[in-house]
Amino acid sequence: MAMKYALKILISIFIIWTVSLLTIFKEMQREVSDVEDQKLYEQALKRFRKAYAMRNNFTDPLSTWQLVGPPSRKFSMEEKLTAVKYSEFPLGTNGSPVDLEDNIRGHIRIMIRQGWKDYSFNQYVSDLIPINRTLLDYRDEWCKQKNYSNNLPQASVVICFYNEAWSVLLRTIDSVLQRTPAHLLKEIILFDDFSTMDHLKENLENYVRTLTKVTLIRASRRKGLIRARILGTKYATSPVVVFLDSHCECTTGWIEPLLDRIKKNSATVVSPAVGHIDPATFEFIPQTSKYLQIGGFEWDLKYIWQPLLKSRKIPSEPIKTPTISGGLFAINRDFFKKIGYFDQGYRIWGAENLELSFKTWMCGGSLEIVPCSHVGHVFRKTFPYKSAKQSHRRNALRLAEVWMDDYAKYYYQRIGGVHEDFGDVTKQKELREKLKCKSFEWYMHNVYPNMKLPDVNVAYGQIYSILDGYAVCLDVASEWVNVQTAVSARACHLQGGNQFWWYTNKGRIEHDTTCLDFVLGFVTACMCDDESQTQIWIYDAKSKQLRHKQKGKCLTVKENFGGESLELDLYKCINISTQEWTMENFNINRLSSDLQP
Repeated sequence: MAMKYALKILISIFIIWTVSLLTIFKEMQREVSDVEDQKLYEQALKRFRKAYAMRNNFTDPLSTWQLVGPPSRKFSMEEKLTAVKYSEFPLGTNGSPVDLEDNIRGHIRIMIRQGWKDYSFNQYVSDLIPINRTLLDYRDEWCKQKNYSNNLPQASVVICFYNEAWSVLLRTIDSVLQRTPAHLLKEIILFDDFSTMDHLKENLENYVRTLTKVTLIRASRRKGLIRARILGTKYATSPVVVFLDSHCECTTGWIEPLLDRIKKNSATVVSPAVGHIDPATFEFIPQTSKYLQIGGFEWDLKYIWQPLLKSRKIPSEPIKTPTISGGLFAINRDFFKKIGYFDQGYRIWGAENLELSFKTWMCGGSLEIVPCSHVGHVFRKTFPYKSAKQSHRRNALRLAEVWMDDYAKYYYQRIGGVHEDFGDVTKQKELREKLKCKSFEWYMHNVYPNMKLPDVNVAYGQIYSILDGYAVCLDVASEWVNVQTAVSARACHLQGGNQFWWYTNKGRIEHDTTCLDFVLGFVTACMCDDESQTQIWIYDAKSKQLRHKQKGKCLTVKENFGGESLELDLYKCINISTQEWTMENFNINRLSSDLQP
């Protein structure tokens, strides 16, 4: 009896143990399939990368994710909202920011990273914000009390896009439809520049069918933003064409001030006050009349924003601007045709806004920024599409050759004298002659008199040092991580760009709007300030030393370095090669006498 009883107990224990193991195994399977355990998931990805890296080059998590795909389970809106720091619904109301938790794990983190990779902004946050989110009325009282004509011209709004995020594109469209008076909006032309993403195919077509005044046009092959806008214009049927990027939001009363200026003068090209939509949180940060900025450019032919130098009696009145940004502007359709649209030899993206700016001013028109009109734009730090940098160089070369006359030499200086193929510009030059356009010298003297000419400086070009037979140049980082890495010494590439500097007669070493500085114990770059004593340097062409006036020490390449960039610091001035610098095009006679060694 005792034996049978003991056997029953053993069998019972075995059954319980087996059931427990099966339960644990099933639970583990469920957790792995749902990607609830971040460590297990990342371990799986690691094993996958190790197994397939040699054959397929999938060596990073995002590449692996693209091949493996997401887990089969879809996240509900409630689960997605767990990543949000605080919940004030609807999210993004009145342009408020949507902040995410700091330590997001699992598949949601991968979704966020993928959105940044695809679009260069936080698609995950955008998808949580309603398409028709509310925005504040950012106009000041002067604008609100202004009465506009009852006979303003109608507008065709052209929105060109390529592989745009769904929620951002729809929010752009909705803001136009909801905040533009019906009698002023003739149509919205959506021009698809041969997108490849699935959500922009049948889903978009079905959505557009539910809207009024919206026409979807598809290119049969990739045209690039510039040519897409030209084609979009040719579908427009109203007197005024308004161009918007596909990641914008219009606010109350945005279009009337633009149309009013064009009605008064059809040769006026106008831009709204462009607000900043934060790419991470989608906070709408308006550009107010008090802190209004106008457009300019640097000699590398890149657009810049610059503050007004003088206060105005009525800050919200339209203001003349040397250039406009390319993403948002309104123009009379006939005037646009008269000046040849954009140069059709331009590729993809880049410099088209400067071409439009130059030839508008030089060929009988003018440019204005209208502070009573507020439109937000998602400003991305990087361009998510290929060939953007190459197309800008080619377009800028065409721009310089056609419109800049003798001033083109300053652009060539900035790019190291590089001459590349930019195609035939005969037709563009013939158009300029036919329209009897003014000279670029006229533009500089009458439109942009504050623009500095490089050859009035003490030196311009590279500032380099020879170390062990190799030339290293003073180099400013494209994107600053911290003050310590803003400026370094790198191998000279002879292409200008980040290695092009001016040494002014006041002793400042400038790169565009930033100056070589010494703050917080680091050699760095800060916004140029005429009053700053930390930005004054004294160069001795004989000893080749570059001495910081305030500290009395010399700029030195540190030898305890690694990687591509070499650190810089200030040390006691002594006769060593790491303190020897050569400034290109140096002319000591232009240097202020109190700064001469």
